[in-house]
Amino acid sequence: MKRFSIAVSFALTLLACSGSKQASAQAPSHETAPATFRVNFDSSRGPFVVEVVRDQAPNGADRFYNLVKDKYFDGSRFYRVVPKFMVQWGGAADPAETAKWDVPIQDDPVKTTNARGTVSFAASSQPNSRTTHMFINFVDNDRLDAMGFAPIGKIVSGMENVDQIYSGDGENPDQMQIKAEGNAYLGKAFPNLDYIKTARIAP
Repeated sequence: MKRFSIAVSFALTLLACSGSKQASAQAPSHETAPATFRVNFDSSRGPFVVEVVRDQAPNGADRFYNLVKDKYFDGSRFYRVVPKFMVQWGGAADPAETAKWDVPIQDDPVKTTNARGTVSFAASSQPNSRTTHMFINFVDNDRLDAMGFAPIGKIVSGMENVDQIYSGDGENPDQMQIKAEGNAYLGKAFPNLDYIKTARIAP
């Protein structure tokens, strides 16, 4: 029951962050992603590779593809790490980038389970609230399937590095402050957080 309550809390965690949308002079891009593609992540814990099959969650796959092409995740901290559950990231290093991409996408039906190593978008309890925040499942979290979390892909190499991501700050970083201040806040208040150095579409 305790683990399930954590999952419910997770579903609600982005409600405040997704509630208000900021205007941006430059709208986020929306290219259609390839049918299958890989993203090479270089993190402070080492590399890992995510493989995406667009048909599993087209809206999420397209958003992820465009975020990576925009280099949105470069410098992004892993700000929410719950052992035996998941690791979450998605606030940009620069809050101006967060504001630019603070545009929700439509939900995808859940076609595959939230197994260990799968990658999904985080969301609030409201429909169609996914923006930029994502998580990797540390364990099989199939209970998240019925809550509407649709995996867009999975880790195909480097999961051993993901398992080592620093978890000492748990769920303490404040998402509203991340949204407002980015790494200026996280670097000062939570200097031990691991982070993404670069994320690039594989050739």
